[in-house]
Amino acid sequence: MKEEIREINREKVKGHLHPNGGGFVAETAYVAKTAYVGDSAVVYGEAQVYDEAWVYGEAQVYDKAQVYGEARVYGEAQVYGEAQVYGEAQVYGAAWVYGEAQVYGKTRVYDEAQVYDEARVCDKAWVYGAAWVYGEAQVYDKARVYGEAQVYGEAQVYGKAQVYGEAQVLAQVYGAAWVYGEAQVYDKAQVYGAAQVYGEAQVYGEAWVYGEARVCDEAQVYGAAQVYGETIIPHGLNGVTFMCNAFTATVNEGFIQIGCKAKSAEEWLKTTKREAVRMGLPAVFYQPYKVFLEMVLNYKEEK
Repeated sequence: MKEEIREINREKVKGHLHPNGGGFVAETAYVAKTAYVGDSAVVYGEAQVYDEAWVYGEAQVYDKAQVYGEARVYGEAQVYGEAQVYGEAQVYGAAWVYGEAQVYGKTRVYDEAQVYDEARVCDKAWVYGAAWVYGEAQVYDKARVYGEAQVYGEAQVYGKAQVYGEAQVLAQVYGAAWVYGEAQVYDKAQVYGAAQVYGEAQVYGEAWVYGEARVCDEAQVYGAAQVYGETIIPHGLNGVTFMCNAFTATVNEGFIQIGCKAKSAEEWLKTTKREAVRMGLPAVFYQPYKVFLEMVLNYKEEK
């Protein structure tokens, strides 16, 4: 093949034009004859493109990245580091996939989205807009992450879940759940079913939000709390029914009603474990009960 010299990132790189598409391939890179490299695309470094993969538009694949199977990388997309894009995945627009990230299945990563570190995006999941998925996070099934959302750490977003806006997720969001606005879900928390967490709300600790529950505004759900059914937890707690494991409590006008008794959070906190068990609360749920009361007290102090 006729040698070509191309200037890439202010360096002269030796290579050749790929016979299938006419794109530039550095002599240090590998592109199979079955793969396609469009005339404005470049593959360099120690990158590999093989099987029936296509790289076209002004896309770049470099470093030790691999694109294979029937994957497509196009537009102004970049795949680099030791990243892998394979299966029927598509990376396009101005998206970046790098580090040791893997994008595969029938996934779409596009617009200005970034997937990096050791993140995995697979199945039929989409990551787009200016969203970032990184750390050891996983986005899969038919999940959608978009807007300026960030999914990271060991987070998992799957099922038909949607994370968008400026939301941040470091935990599990799945089913048909939505997390959006500037909401945060982290630690070992789980949001699932048809639940929604939005506004500036936070769900963390080992809390669960599920069913058709809504946690919104500046509300916080944490500890071992569980919010479910059609419960709504807004910034203002009056009239809210909170379901926490083995008990149901209603907050109203500074008092909390549990069963037939209404007291302030401070008074309820004075209840000993033995007294709580006598009232019918299983001993194992005494700690979640205290966490709930402290949450109400913290809310009042912040207000």
